[in-house]
Amino acid sequence: MPSSGRWRERGTSRRQLLRAGAGLVLAHGLVKALPAGAATAAAAEDPHLWLEEVDGAAALDWVRERNALSQALLQARPEYAPTRDALRAVLDSKDRIPAVTRRGAHLYNLWQDGSHRRGLWRRTTLEEFARPAPAWETVLDLDALARSEGENWVFAGAEALGPDHRRCLLALSRGGADAHVVREFDLVEKRFVADGYALPEAKSSVHWLDADTVLVGTDFGPGSLTDSGYPRTIRRWRRGTPLAQAETLFEAERGDVSARVDVERAPGEERVVFTRGLDFYRSRDYLLEPAPGGGERLVEIDKPQDAELGFAGPWALLTLRSELRQGARRHAAGALLAARADALRAGRPDWQPLFEPSATRSLQGWTRCRSHLLLSVLEDVTGRVEELRWDGAAWRRRAVAVPGAGSVGVAALFDPELERDGRTDPLGDAYLLSYADFLTPDTLLLGRAGGDERELLKRRPAFFDASGLRAEQRFATSRDGTRVPYFLVGPKDLAPDGDHPTLLYGYGGFEVSLLPSYLAAVGPAWVARGGVYVLANLRGGGEYGPPWHQAAIRAHKQRSVDDFAAVAEDLVARRVTRPARLGIMGGSNGGLLVGATLVQRPELFNAVVCKVPLLDMRRYHRLLAGASWMAEYGDPDRPEQWAWIARYSPYQNVRADRSYPVVLFTTSTRDDRVHPGHARKMAARMAAQGHTVLYYENIEGGHGGAADNAQRAHLQALEYAYLWRQLGDASPAHAPPAAPG
Repeated sequence: MPSSGRWRERGTSRRQLLRAGAGLVLAHGLVKALPAGAATAAAAEDPHLWLEEVDGAAALDWVRERNALSQALLQARPEYAPTRDALRAVLDSKDRIPAVTRRGAHLYNLWQDGSHRRGLWRRTTLEEFARPAPAWETVLDLDALARSEGENWVFAGAEALGPDHRRCLLALSRGGADAHVVREFDLVEKRFVADGYALPEAKSSVHWLDADTVLVGTDFGPGSLTDSGYPRTIRRWRRGTPLAQAETLFEAERGDVSARVDVERAPGEERVVFTRGLDFYRSRDYLLEPAPGGGERLVEIDKPQDAELGFAGPWALLTLRSELRQGARRHAAGALLAARADALRAGRPDWQPLFEPSATRSLQGWTRCRSHLLLSVLEDVTGRVEELRWDGAAWRRRAVAVPGAGSVGVAALFDPELERDGRTDPLGDAYLLSYADFLTPDTLLLGRAGGDERELLKRRPAFFDASGLRAEQRFATSRDGTRVPYFLVGPKDLAPDGDHPTLLYGYGGFEVSLLPSYLAAVGPAWVARGGVYVLANLRGGGEYGPPWHQAAIRAHKQRSVDDFAAVAEDLVARRVTRPARLGIMGGSNGGLLVGATLVQRPELFNAVVCKVPLLDMRRYHRLLAGASWMAEYGDPDRPEQWAWIARYSPYQNVRADRSYPVVLFTTSTRDDRVHPGHARKMAARMAAQGHTVLYYENIEGGHGGAADNAQRAHLQALEYAYLWRQLGDASPAHAPPAAPG
């Protein structure tokens, strides 16, 4: 399902939030309790268990001590200060393209720069936005709010009530955590509503049903959360009544990941869809309908559990993760199908293909204009756009021209809630198209469905000289013979001497695609200084659709590591670099990737940047949102599944008798998605075994690692100072640093 745009300032669609595990509930620092005997045994097996106490005094003392050591070492590097300043200039640049969300007559944006650390939530019109220097109206000054309330507020999104878009439900996070408070806000008077809707800190979801009713999922107390720590119930909360009296409309089971709801309010398209998230990739969906004789009832929608359902006007759209047979027809995994919504409601959908994948083509998403659908497609990890229109008898398709062979994003501006009482939305066929590649700064264009004429709205400035550089796609061969694509960015005249400092980045999980994007930070910090940058498209990601993802999950997760190692070996074989000059980087699931690669193939690298990682796969499902990811990794409590997890889990496989490169672990105390205990314990275990490690934990930042531009620039400058220290000095592999970490 594409983003509704309601929470877009946060930079993530609801689909991406689900896949990333950014869910909707749980007390910060939550660790699932073990029975007393099991807890004693776990502590005996793991002497570093105390580091899982997120805000524990001893744990934070340990963090501060290691932060001081690592910062003293890395800030003394000659690369640190100029890199920090260059990255801060990139992040604070007033010429960067504002990310916008349409709400009625306005485009909204959250803007952070050197003068606005927490950010300005602001708005303008599309006509004004198209000007070189648009006039913005401030809606909420986050810095002023934080000062007045004595809180480190970070903007966490908003949902406005159409069609007038006056009232919104505004989310504020302390320090960038996923957990947030929700307050009702008046977008006309630009103030919080006295006695309006308000929710205490939790990973809540809340949606307008009408002006005086919301549907809310949050922590209602004991029994209201799933085993994964997400809301188990969705309740109808009427204005002016206590939250505790909200009526339960929908309930998931404790073993589900979460209960969710989506509300559509457009005239003629009104629907409320509840979802039981059975696991990360399977769900059961239910329509709320009037019951015969009065009242309401839930009607389950007939769809494959692993298919993703969305609606576009009179159409229901189904994105497949596995093959669907419909009579004599077969629809492949990765296909997009359409059926009349009323036929689906009646249980008689006639699914018609809108997109069929191939070995090289995959669907990344779709967005809806008034009379068109726009599909985002990848062809060998290069962006394409296709336009579909129903002519009354069949779907008509045409390719939409794109600026080049890079990444393309498309977002419709259509607001169907505005089309009432005979009025039409003047932006009904309008969409924003963005383009970038590794060496080409982002551009933002305004297009209209049905034509190829575009208006250039914004162009990002260049932040480094790319004239002597080139980007190319290459392929490595993994252990089982699979071709694994990767992109390489470096000098046009790259000499095959095996001596180039090279940074290899990977993720390989949760059906997330790594695409070419402008190297605004990597460029000035690494490539423009003579480094080579490599982006690997590993199995486990979404670059080639569901089969590419499913080839490297659960019992086959090792394939992501094999693919990553194959790219590293290819770089060495082609004499781009050598192990002493090769470093790897990854975050979250990518932190697990580089951690597993570290313990399995330490001879391949001389630097590892392991960011907000999962590392203790024996306990990941007991830490914060970890239980929601068992569809990706498996259940460690089941012996047959632990058998395959145990083979790659970094924390269980690091050894005192092996030689490892110096590792830099980074995380955040306020990360309430991937527990900071993973990075803490891995660093502590390696140090106890006699290995040298560096460690930096930002006290704020959430899962992104930083809460504002100053923190982001500092964190990234530490990382690049470390990389240049390990790879740029041509030191022998695995040499220890000058000071302990």
